[in-house]
Amino acid sequence: MPYPNSRLDWGVDPDLPPLGSLQAFVLVAETGSLSAAAARLNVTQPAVSKRLRDLEAQLGVPLLQRGPNAARLTETGTVYAAALSEAFGRIREATAALPGRARPIRVLAYTTWALRWLIPRMPRFRALHPGLEVEVSTSTEASAFLGRSADVAVRTAPADHPPAPHAVRLHPVMLTPFAAPALAIEAGHAKPLQAMRLLASRVRPGDWARWHAARGIELMAAPLIFESTTLAIQAALEGMGAVVCSPAFVEREMRDGRLLRISPETIPAGDHYWLIPPSGPPRPGIAAFIEWLRQEAKWEAEPDEGSP
Repeated sequence: MPYPNSRLDWGVDPDLPPLGSLQAFVLVAETGSLSAAAARLNVTQPAVSKRLRDLEAQLGVPLLQRGPNAARLTETGTVYAAALSEAFGRIREATAALPGRARPIRVLAYTTWALRWLIPRMPRFRALHPGLEVEVSTSTEASAFLGRSADVAVRTAPADHPPAPHAVRLHPVMLTPFAAPALAIEAGHAKPLQAMRLLASRVRPGDWARWHAARGIELMAAPLIFESTTLAIQAALEGMGAVVCSPAFVEREMRDGRLLRISPETIPAGDHYWLIPPSGPPRPGIAAFIEWLRQEAKWEAEPDEGSP
């Protein structure tokens, strides 16, 4: 039985633009970039441009002011994008609410943060929400976050420059140097940092320079670079050198005595971990995950409050 008072054929109803064009427009509005929207849709940038031109031609109003590297919404486009984002959110909610349909919350994050910060805390989430499953994917490539198909992404960006609209700041990136006991202590005495090989990651190659600058000392040699901070930490555990990273990433190794702090000081790296939520209202399970993640980040920050 047809739905009363409606025309559901998108190819016939002149009042309803093609869904693909509307989706492309919402993604451009969300990301501010034609290339980022193309990556999300897994199409070429010219294909996105054509969808937007066709949409503007059908509507008879300009939606975008195009620049060489970005696209800015017109006043009309801003209002239209907000309405469409809400509509797509309602579609997602209706789909998620279908009886018998359940899918995991898909999270995309950097490898080390997911492995050493998120996953050790996941038992607490499962205890609070036993019916929700979380699927974690990782990457060290910035491009993976532009074309993400995940519900939620976590990445780093400066504290005053969120990586996406409506991004939620989680916790700052903190740095402390660590080394294996056999390397950190020689003949019963602490070995100076200047005498150790420095280990870093391709994702965060400048962290040792930040550490040295904060301490007012000169960086004497370039660090040995690994694919990820996880690999650099493992190299430090094997006695290959000293790694600088968040103390939260090596809590177990510190408790077990397999890594020692070379310095009691922890410095801010200058950027934060940000949570990027879905565009539009998240379904209830995702909203619960976001709130839980914010609370976990808050608990981690509380012991540091009031410190210089």
